[in-house]
Amino acid sequence: MHATAILRKARLTAGFLLVSFLLGGCAGLLPQAYSLRDQPPADLPPKAELREVPFHAQDEYQCGPAALAMALNAAGVFATPEELVDQVYLPGRKGSLQIEMLVAARRHGLVAYELAPRLEDVLREVAAGTPVVVLENYGFRVMPQWHYSVVVGYDLQAGEIVRRSGMVPRQTMPFPVFEYVWKDDGYWAMVAVPPGRVPATATEERYAGAVIALEKSGQPAVARTAYEAMLKRWPTSLAGWMGLGNTAYALKDLFGAEAAFRRAAESHPDSVAALNNLAHVLAERGQLAEARAAAERAVTLGGPLQTAARATLEEIHRKTNAAVP
Repeated sequence: MHATAILRKARLTAGFLLVSFLLGGCAGLLPQAYSLRDQPPADLPPKAELREVPFHAQDEYQCGPAALAMALNAAGVFATPEELVDQVYLPGRKGSLQIEMLVAARRHGLVAYELAPRLEDVLREVAAGTPVVVLENYGFRVMPQWHYSVVVGYDLQAGEIVRRSGMVPRQTMPFPVFEYVWKDDGYWAMVAVPPGRVPATATEERYAGAVIALEKSGQPAVARTAYEAMLKRWPTSLAGWMGLGNTAYALKDLFGAEAAFRRAAESHPDSVAALNNLAHVLAERGQLAEARAAAERAVTLGGPLQTAARATLEEIHRKTNAAVP
């Protein structure tokens, strides 16, 4: 297909153009849409729609605050687009960057999770009850017109996705057209969920990164809840147990920190980080003999954290010597 056949994209707020080549047979250009049409996953509900998701009209250039407000409201957080403008809107760019959208969701105590670049994952999140914020382009790659919308439904048989977008509270769009406007920034999508709930499509590694980012935002209690939810899905997760221990320690819960680091060390006996942190907390709790054994084991394992493990062991030796009358 010649490049000139890819005509142009219409502005969504005025309705979209059903370009014939998108609805025809361009499976190579739009692989995800046609894969869903031809081979829909057997375990994916045929249709779903989150009618209760609030709608906020999107003023020009401020679709980011409106889309994020809808996602936050659906997660139980009261926020208006006006309140979010200062947090996500960049006047110089006349829009919002993805990082600002993620950071603002964390600021409100939610886990901001960036989805894998798959249309199927967007549909699975909606089927699980979570609206999805997506970034679309209604211009060209060299002259983009970025726009955030919120996916709230789909119908596999009709081959349509349902969105809250612009000034329209419910707008359907064929899968191929949606993929076409969505793919230019790498199929970017995010969900914002309460800390006690893990997104349906989350992987251990990606979810751990999302919770670590929440923890670094200065909310250890909220992050602790998220780590607990993470461990319900991945009971032996090293990142989960380490995060649970670190947040407990930040909250001055040494007993909880010890229990978490002990589980991390038991599940991952060759983890220098788990042994080192366990040794550190045991020493603070006055259990110097067990702390020394854990620290010695960490030093023996070596690796890039050996310097920190040696420092912990030396501190335990100092505490031991100071305790001798």
